[in-house]
Amino acid sequence: MNSQPVRPRSYFVAAAALIAFGLVVGLGLSATLRMSTPTDAKPAAAQPAVVTGDTPESPFVKVVEKALPAVVFIDVRKKTAGQNGDPQDELLRRFFGDNTPRRQQTQPSSGSGFIIDGQGHVLTNNHVVRDAGEITVTLNDKRSFKATVVGADPETDVAVIKIAGDQLPWLPLGDSDKLRVGDWAIAIGNPLGMLRGSVTVGIISAQGRSDLNIFGGSPAFQDFIQTDASINFGNSGGPLCNIRGEVIGINTAINPSGQGIGFAIPINLAKHVSEQLIANGNVRRAMLGVYLAELTPELAEGFGIKNPKGVLIQNVMDDSPAAKAGLKRNDVVIEFDGQPVSELQKFRLKVADTPAGKPMPITVLRDGKVMKFTVTLTDRPEEQALAKATPGDSTEEDAVAGLQVRTLSDDERRAAKLNSGVMVSFVASGSIAEEAGIEAGDVIEEVGGKPVTSAADFSKGLAEAKKARKHAVLLVNAGASGNTRFVALRLE
Repeated sequence: MNSQPVRPRSYFVAAAALIAFGLVVGLGLSATLRMSTPTDAKPAAAQPAVVTGDTPESPFVKVVEKALPAVVFIDVRKKTAGQNGDPQDELLRRFFGDNTPRRQQTQPSSGSGFIIDGQGHVLTNNHVVRDAGEITVTLNDKRSFKATVVGADPETDVAVIKIAGDQLPWLPLGDSDKLRVGDWAIAIGNPLGMLRGSVTVGIISAQGRSDLNIFGGSPAFQDFIQTDASINFGNSGGPLCNIRGEVIGINTAINPSGQGIGFAIPINLAKHVSEQLIANGNVRRAMLGVYLAELTPELAEGFGIKNPKGVLIQNVMDDSPAAKAGLKRNDVVIEFDGQPVSELQKFRLKVADTPAGKPMPITVLRDGKVMKFTVTLTDRPEEQALAKATPGDSTEEDAVAGLQVRTLSDDERRAAKLNSGVMVSFVASGSIAEEAGIEAGDVIEEVGGKPVTSAADFSKGLAEAKKARKHAVLLVNAGASGNTRFVALRLE
């Protein structure tokens, strides 16, 4: 009799499952071991990515190819009086005293510009060619020409010079009114006077910048384009171009203490000025006869204006176009020639560029009511004087100090809170007055400690100082800021 126990069927099923599991695990370990087995085979070398098709070209290449031939280097020799720091002048003064006349010296200067037509007219900054004794223009193809000044406008810092040459390249002018913040901006010029043909790229950072203190003299009319395209000394007068190679501005100013902050004159403003300079040699501007202020939210609230748009009239000059039209103090100009008015500087430019004698519609807000008027602008007083002047008409103050003044009206004196003073209407380039920092718009309250209330008083004070061989000490009131300072003019 068999004594072995009979195993149940489930026992054999479990054993078979265990054997199958072992086979699977064994095969997996075998595969792993084979993958990890050392080998003498070397890994394939990495292959560089292959770029198919043409390499993309920078969009600025064609702009530069188009613009650079018409960008010029301007070398200027300026005649200046010897400065106090000159050793030879100092030696002469030790022997002959303070009345020693200063010797004329030649001072080199440089800048940029660009040709705007086939006749050889070159657009640049006034401060580049101001006081120029000799101007040499060099093109990118190394040709050089002597240039003459066609006309210059210190109030916008725009000048036109001219060269005579054959097959001159020139740049097309764009439309600065269509600029948008963020548009491409390409500055071309000759920074530092030696890095000729330099190109920098950025964007339009802002528009309508004003009240800037510009190196070389702050222009009265400011509506600058701000860009972060690098601009340096020597770039002045060069073009600021758009991505189509059209000029949208004249590179003019930098902020020495900032990075990526440069300023350019909008080309539409420069074009308007240059057309007058080429046609007439000067620029005529119209006058409304008002003192203006920005309409701030605080002022608007004080006047009960819910929608603070427009510019505020602070005062109206007697017998001015504004007075004759019926405009009054505290009126808010909201529309001129059918266009909305929102910025003071742009309104000043619009008025100045309007032809004198042409009736213009103007809309103001007065005591909460919209009122419409028609104003006929006239030439600014200094423009009238310049238009009538002839070489034989120089007054003594023109010849001696290099400036013209006019008598202040009673309203002007009241508005400025002055008991005396005459308005500076013109300062000659390179004159003693310009060297002393006197600018058009300044008010001279005293000469030699004596109040002056008329142009005749001012002329008399200068004559007395000259006769006594003394400096003429002027008390100058900076009209814009109201700050006063003493200026000693050396009358020779």
